[in-house]
Amino acid sequence: MNNLRKAESGEENTIFELVKTVLAEYGLRTDPQGTDKDISDINKYYFSNGGWFSVIEKDGMIIGSYGIFRINDNICELRKMYLLNEYQGQGLGKLMMEDALKKAGELGYSEIILESNRVLIKALGLYRKYGFVEYTPTHLSNRCDLTMKRKI
Repeated sequence: MNNLRKAESGEENTIFELVKTVLAEYGLRTDPQGTDKDISDINKYYFSNGGWFSVIEKDGMIIGSYGIFRINDNICELRKMYLLNEYQGQGLGKLMMEDALKKAGELGYSEIILESNRVLIKALGLYRKYGFVEYTPTHLSNRCDLTMKRKI
């Protein structure tokens, strides 16, 4: 049984390992002091900052995640949307995406952005399916080579 739920304080290391595992499959690396510092303390960077963080579990094991990170009063960023490879293609990415868009709207945001990498072909297909379009960024993290946005 899959369970999409609010992430809890104390699960940061498990979430970091999930991100590390998924990125490694694509030849990408984590950056604990930079791009991935936000998962060192989900309360500080997400819940206490106008955002949200969810995980998806199967049989008590965290297999996926996503975060809604506050950029400003109107714009949020979809971050840390990862799903272990063996669970892809089962509709779980769709479940997380729909929940993320709903949560971003509930939090009062009118636009959502994201950064990604062109090697993440499945993720890019999902983003495009949900109306995200590429745009020229003002900032781009080290492992990302494109940015996308959409209205909520």
